[in-house]
Amino acid sequence: MSDNPLTIMRRLFVDGYDELKARLTQRLGSADLAGDAMHDAWLRLARADSVGAVQSPANYLFRVVLNVADDHRRREKRHRSAIDIEDALEVPDEAATPEEILLAQSDLAAFQAILEELPERQRTIFLAARIGNMPRQEIADRLGISRRSVAREILLAHKHCLARYLELKG
Repeated sequence: MSDNPLTIMRRLFVDGYDELKARLTQRLGSADLAGDAMHDAWLRLARADSVGAVQSPANYLFRVVLNVADDHRRREKRHRSAIDIEDALEVPDEAATPEEILLAQSDLAAFQAILEELPERQRTIFLAARIGNMPRQEIADRLGISRRSVAREILLAHKHCLARYLELKG
């Protein structure tokens, strides 16, 4: 006896959960939305009594999950548009006070001075990694050194900067 389409879809959902969620995440651009849609789609499948004839259960299942995600988006859009405009416009002023600006400028100047104390190679590596978000392997390749050396230089620079900053603030 062959399984009915609903049983097949439930089995496809459970067996292919990770792949289905990954595909949905890619399509929607949001893992959170995909996770919510997957949860609600499972609840729909669990509550369903039957499904008519389905030629491609896998495609049908993906369509179900997409429809659930669309429902989530519509609900979210309605919720956002229901927010009172006045409440949305009441944003606290987060501008820095003159004192905070002076302190930040002082901290920046101190940090720049501390960076100047580092050996040139160490400073280059530290700035590339921390400010430039450059991967360690890329830094190593550009400087012709090992990735381990890059990690060590970053650690040493970080320790120096922290120790000097604490000295200046203490």
